[in-house]
Amino acid sequence: MSDLPNCPQCDSAYTYEVGHILTCPECAHEWSNSEASLTEKARVWKDANGNILQDGDTVSVIKDLKVKGSSSVIKGGTKVKNIRLIESDHDIDCKIEGFGPMQLKSEFVRKA
Repeated sequence: MSDLPNCPQCDSAYTYEVGHILTCPECAHEWSNSEASLTEKARVWKDANGNILQDGDTVSVIKDLKVKGSSSVIKGGTKVKNIRLIESDHDIDCKIEGFGPMQLKSEFVRKA
């Protein structure tokens, strides 16, 4: 398997290198290696205060959150331990004591 990135235009996995230029055989798009490294930046998750979050962090909920499909509410100040960060709209995967597994948005938590 190749370490070359997929084509940024058509997402083809069949890219190849010609000198210092990467080329896609399916859509004929050409780009440089430096462009490829710029598009593959690692995502950084931040809490409501702008602190960087990492897997395993403990966070606190900053406001009351309604639980969809239930009449219960997660109260502001609830601590959530050992979070996992995921690529999704709700980007924190966690277990909340008394509620079970849940996904939260990072904009509604702060690092504890």
